[in-house]
Amino acid sequence: MRTVRLYTENDLAAGLSLALPSAQAHYLSNVLRLKEGAPVILFNGRDGEWQSKIVSLRRNQAAVTLEHLIRPQETDPDLWLLFAPVKRARIDFIAAKATELGVSAIAPVFTDNTAVSRVNEERLYANAIEAAEQCGRLSVPVVQPVATLTERIRSWPASRHILLCDETGGGTPIVEALSGLPLNLPWAILCGPEGGFSPQELDLLVENPIVRRVGLGPRILRADTAVLAALACWQAVLGDWRG
Repeated sequence: MRTVRLYTENDLAAGLSLALPSAQAHYLSNVLRLKEGAPVILFNGRDGEWQSKIVSLRRNQAAVTLEHLIRPQETDPDLWLLFAPVKRARIDFIAAKATELGVSAIAPVFTDNTAVSRVNEERLYANAIEAAEQCGRLSVPVVQPVATLTERIRSWPASRHILLCDETGGGTPIVEALSGLPLNLPWAILCGPEGGFSPQELDLLVENPIVRRVGLGPRILRADTAVLAALACWQAVLGDWRG
C-alpha cells in the first residue's frame, strides 16, 4: 500500500514527535485503518519531506515521530492563478488541479460577469492541501483573499506579468506567445467567467504593458477547462515540465 503523505504546519526535524490534528488521526485510524508503527510521510512547505512513523494512534488522537529526510525542500515555479469563481464542485476542481499543476498562489477574482457571489476560501485551501498530499509536491499554494478584478489589477505588483486568456479571439496563440520569453520571471494566469470579460475589463487589462492576451484554440472552453489548458501550456514552455 502506498505510504500516506500528510501536510502539517509544524516545523520538521529528525527525532521530533508531533501530535496530529483530530481530522488526520481519524483519517489514519478509521479511514485507512493503519496501526501503530505504520509509516507516514510529512511535509510543511519549508523543511522538505520526512519519513515518519506512527507511535500512538487512537480514535481521534495520533502522534508520529520523524525519522529522516527523504527530499529537501524544492522551489516551486512562481506562478499565480487568477480566476473567476464558478459553482462549488467546479471551483473545488480548479483548486485541486491548479495545485497539481504547480501554482504558488490561487486568487479568486470577481468579474462583471461572475455568477457566483461568495467564495469559501477555507474550502479552497483544504482542497489544495489534499491535492498537494496526493500529487507529491512539497508545498501548498497560498489562497489569496477574494477581490474584484479591478481591485486586484490596481494593486498589482509591477514585476509580475499576466497571461490573459482572451476568449474573444484577439489574443496570440498561447504557445507562440510564451515561446522565447525569459525563464524564471514571476507570472500570473488570468481566466475569466463563463460569460467572458466585459469590454470595460478588457480595456483595463490590455492597457497594462505587463498583460499578454493569449488564445486557447478554436473551441469554446468551459472556465475550468481553460484554467487547466493555460496552466499546462505555461508549465510546458516556461515551467518545471521542461525537466
